[in-house]
Amino acid sequence: MRFTEVNHISVATSDLDRSAKFYRDVLGLRPIARPPFKSVGMWLDSGSIQIHLTVNPNGTYRRDRLIDTTDSHFAMRVEDFEEAMRHLFACGFKEDSAANDPKRLLIDRKNAAGYPQAYLLDPDQHLIEINAANK
Repeated sequence: MRFTEVNHISVATSDLDRSAKFYRDVLGLRPIARPPFKSVGMWLDSGSIQIHLTVNPNGTYRRDRLIDTTDSHFAMRVEDFEEAMRHLFACGFKEDSAANDPKRLLIDRKNAAGYPQAYLLDPDQHLIEINAANK
């Protein structure tokens, strides 16, 4: 079996409006057409992969708001890392926030990966990495 790409990431949400606002306004993803499933949700396009938000109050959620870079997460590459950080700061995210602050931003500009990485949580505590990885 040979895969050609990752098609989408499905993210459970307990509140579609709140999550849609985060993924649209903070991450800049664009809503796209979604088939008329029985479940409530929204599909968003990032340019190379889709994020599918699905309302599921009983979904799998992280139990705390702490950023743990070794926990399950998905990563999104940006063209300009510093521009992305300025945008996140403008959205209220801060590096110096308390560890349990939902707007905490963990930034690691120099690490073993060889490219800058930042971690933040969505409204349901899903961990997201923003990076400037080369292809």
